[in-house]
Amino acid sequence: MLDISPGTKIDTMLSKLGQALESGDIDAAVNLFQADCYWRDLVTFTWNLKTLEGHEQIRDMLTSQLGTTKPSNFLQDTKEAASEADGVTDGWFEFETGVARGYGHIRLKDGLIWTLLTTMTELKGHEEPKGFRRPMGAEHGHDRDRKTWKEKREIEAAELGYSVQPEVVIIGGGQGGIALGARLRQLGVPTIIIEKNERPGDSWRKRYKSLCLHDPVWYDHLPYIPFPENWPVFTPKDKVGDWLEMYTKVMELNYWGSTTARSAQYDETTGEWTVVVERDGRQVVLRPKQLVLATGMSGKANVPKFPGQDVFKGEQQHSSQHPGPDAYAGRQVVVIGSNNSAHDICAALWEAGADVTMLQRSSTHIVKSDSLMEIGLGDLYSERAVQGGMTTRKADLIFASLPYRIMHQFQIPIYDKIREKDADFYAALEKAGFMLDFGDDDSGLFMKYLRRGSGYYIDVGACDLVIDGSIKLKSGVDVSHLTENAVVLKDGTELPADLVVYATGYGSMNGWAADLISREVADKVGKCWGLGSNTAKDPGPWEGEQRNMWKPTQQEALWFHGGNLHQSRHYSQYLSLQLKARQVGIDTPIYGLTNSHHSS
Repeated sequence: MLDISPGTKIDTMLSKLGQALESGDIDAAVNLFQADCYWRDLVTFTWNLKTLEGHEQIRDMLTSQLGTTKPSNFLQDTKEAASEADGVTDGWFEFETGVARGYGHIRLKDGLIWTLLTTMTELKGHEEPKGFRRPMGAEHGHDRDRKTWKEKREIEAAELGYSVQPEVVIIGGGQGGIALGARLRQLGVPTIIIEKNERPGDSWRKRYKSLCLHDPVWYDHLPYIPFPENWPVFTPKDKVGDWLEMYTKVMELNYWGSTTARSAQYDETTGEWTVVVERDGRQVVLRPKQLVLATGMSGKANVPKFPGQDVFKGEQQHSSQHPGPDAYAGRQVVVIGSNNSAHDICAALWEAGADVTMLQRSSTHIVKSDSLMEIGLGDLYSERAVQGGMTTRKADLIFASLPYRIMHQFQIPIYDKIREKDADFYAALEKAGFMLDFGDDDSGLFMKYLRRGSGYYIDVGACDLVIDGSIKLKSGVDVSHLTENAVVLKDGTELPADLVVYATGYGSMNGWAADLISREVADKVGKCWGLGSNTAKDPGPWEGEQRNMWKPTQQEALWFHGGNLHQSRHYSQYLSLQLKARQVGIDTPIYGLTNSHHSS
């Protein structure tokens, strides 16, 4: 009996799938999937970010969308060899729809499709000007009215937002707004980025001085311009800020710094927003067709309310406002919280000579940075992965190809290995009184991040200070009240304090919509972030994708863009294509628009 190669298996299945979809035979297409199956579509079939689970959901989507999608030309990508392991065959493929070109990943199990990923790469007739389509730059020949590149940019900057209206306004000029702005620039979508800080990168520069990226460089590239090969593994905040400022300039983004968005209203009759901003001391009214809130999932500070905050005579700061440790040498500081910011701030305060106490009110997931890099990220985002031929695009798509419903099954073994490797470290933390967890189902950091965006610390050294008592720890008890000079806990403990830092995280991004537009619109859209996993701080029902992120919402023409640098890079592609399609009038029939189940 002849062995069938992985590539042949992929070719055969793609041929069957393509034939069924092109002929409109929905039953034949559905029957190519095993009973336990997942189809994750990023824009191509659904004009949404949507995961279909099981035969009936796939059938329903195809019944709704197949006639308008017109898929064709499902061909294996011969540059990426198919592979087989543990009974699963996986491969890469290209395909087309009536209006777009796409790229996908497929996994086969027992001769049927187990997981399918379909992503939109470009719109036909609206391709990015790259490769053979790259612009000439120089205009050869003769023209007395010729404008230089600099003159054209100056004219554009002077007109856009005044005599010429933008198609898109992005509120928030951090990494998310900048990445999306770069994508839209390459697609020819007139866009203005609104940022309250003076310069691109200030949202990083103005944070506490010890802040750096906890994710490694291979995970953090922006679109189009990767970090240089000699860039540090973990980027300090001011270096991130300088990179974002450089990037904004060379990508020719229309970036309005020192500008504050005051209000926004949508007119359903005209199909445009009225966005009032304050720039250079005067009011400017913008009328974009699309409004994107790129204010960051870590942007709306969550400050708890305790009795006595009004009588406390020391300083009180949310972690986002903490300037750094220099002014607090020899002072007594209480940091309320035990996640990334809390650990970073406590460690810097200790280094500066402060007497610092961390108040841990609930358990925290801890993973050592080197263990995370080696075991958690090493196969996709590391120098080892790069040397093995892994590209950023391929790594992003591999990660995207795992449906959220079963992603925890892939994460649990990773964190089991980490827990075994660092057993002594975890034992020492628990001995010090630190309350540890590995997530509701032991799936670790990534699932906590995707489900709730909080509840973890990537250890870059602060845990050693907790273990040896340099950072004092009080755990398992909440705040009762504040006095003039102390934080009083519910067990009666008094923690003397000159400074209280609330490292208490951030609220849902739709809170920005409440501030800018209205509470009615914010509630109509509902909570942003989370999967509906019914785990801590991620209430059900199950949604299967990040709530309201990078996709259509219940408020027409309102979008949310945020997340870490990896997500800003990857998902900006799909959001920009959705926005471009609307600019040029392509029909975008949305399948599976998410209902709002939680207001915040």
